[in-house]
Amino acid sequence: MRLSINKVKMYFLAALCCLIGTSMVLSTAHAEGSASYNYSFWNDTTPAPAAYEAASLLNGVQLGVGPFKNPSDIHVTSDKRIYVLDSGNNRIVVLDEQFKPVKVVDSFDHGGKKDTFNNPQGIFVTDRKELFIADTGNKRVVHLDSNLRLSGVLEAPKSDLLQANFDFQPVRVVVDKAQRIYVMSIGVFDGFMEFNSDGAFTSFIGANRVTVDPVELFWKKMSTKAQRSRMVMFTPTEFTNLDIDDEGFIYATSGDYSNNPIKKLNAQGNDILRRTGYLSLVGDTRYSTDVGPSRLIDIDVADSEMYSVLDSKRGRIFTYSGDGHLMYIFGGLGNQLGQFNSPAAIERVGDDFLVLDKAFGEITVFRTTAYGRLLNEAVRSYYRGDEEKAFDLYQQAINMNANLEFAYSGVGKALLRKGDYKGAMHYFKESYDQANYSKAYLLYRKQVMREYFPAVMTGLIVLAAVLLLFKKLRKRMRRQGGVTIES
Repeated sequence: MRLSINKVKMYFLAALCCLIGTSMVLSTAHAEGSASYNYSFWNDTTPAPAAYEAASLLNGVQLGVGPFKNPSDIHVTSDKRIYVLDSGNNRIVVLDEQFKPVKVVDSFDHGGKKDTFNNPQGIFVTDRKELFIADTGNKRVVHLDSNLRLSGVLEAPKSDLLQANFDFQPVRVVVDKAQRIYVMSIGVFDGFMEFNSDGAFTSFIGANRVTVDPVELFWKKMSTKAQRSRMVMFTPTEFTNLDIDDEGFIYATSGDYSNNPIKKLNAQGNDILRRTGYLSLVGDTRYSTDVGPSRLIDIDVADSEMYSVLDSKRGRIFTYSGDGHLMYIFGGLGNQLGQFNSPAAIERVGDDFLVLDKAFGEITVFRTTAYGRLLNEAVRSYYRGDEEKAFDLYQQAINMNANLEFAYSGVGKALLRKGDYKGAMHYFKESYDQANYSKAYLLYRKQVMREYFPAVMTGLIVLAAVLLLFKKLRKRMRRQGGVTIES
């Protein structure tokens, strides 16, 4: 019995759909599971060596300070002192680089009376060892000096920029080198609240843009006033966290997957984050519909413009270079070492990572692998302008992970700076870096023109002279020939 052509086509299409579906499931499985992976230029998940591995797990009992209860934030200073905000116990636990307790701060003197925290949610420590605590339950920001004496209190400000019923509930705080204080408060959609060094509220900075659904906007225009009041209002998305680098730029995360959930804000509140990589800076770019896209809840800025973000949906940490290339991914949800139940905050201690789990009351310590160290140092070398070292390190990274397309771009950039434009073109082509390929091509064309222009022009001049001479000789020969005939 023979099958009709139509049936054969139908079976073929069904088989093809199954293959495509299986491929998509397997590709998404990398993002949902715990295996180390990255993304290709074509947005496919590709296996990758682990850049970080969980080394140890710390809790309050092991540290000798009693169990942590719903810790919400963690901060590491330049001398590697670790400040854990133990929110449920209304205290701050200070650890040294070896994770040994140094002190516990659970109260301070306030006008001659003992004062305490109430469900604090955020902490920041300046280079001068001054503490700023977002004391959420008490609706204030507490400023302690390096000797843990009260230096000031920021309470609900009075301003025409604020609504009359404004409720000040600070949950995160950072401070720049000019002692300007930036506060993230619950229910504030206008951006971060900026206070000057005297503690006076000055303005909002960096409000997220509103994303408007055209269909919903149309129906709002067509609806009555009563119907419009029941519809969702077009309000900006709240930020979820912030960090500040040594130059005073604020890095921030928000829960809006569709509207650049990672931003770098300058003093005017403008987003200046570079997004020259081939992926969107959103965490996981492939995901299953039942879990949904990443929700970024914390950000940590390292040296050389590297930054890492924490996804609460899957417990993943994504690290990007300053140009917006995804370097590596690690972490996950679960009960094994290196996985979390309710990740709340991330911080670096040197090249190591600390991840705070709110539900378990634990800190997971991640240490770099050889692969992770290679990538970190390659980005740093390029940032410092050490092209030779960057070239060598990126080549080693490619040998360890041939799927890492941004490393090819890194080699191309190192060659570009060295003046090897032809070599840079080759590596930019391998990494699908069209913008830099065009730049290398233009420079290579100019280089070729400069190299061969004198010889080409000399040849053209000689050729023109020869042609001119030939023309003159030819005319002379014609005249001489004409005279001979007349004779």
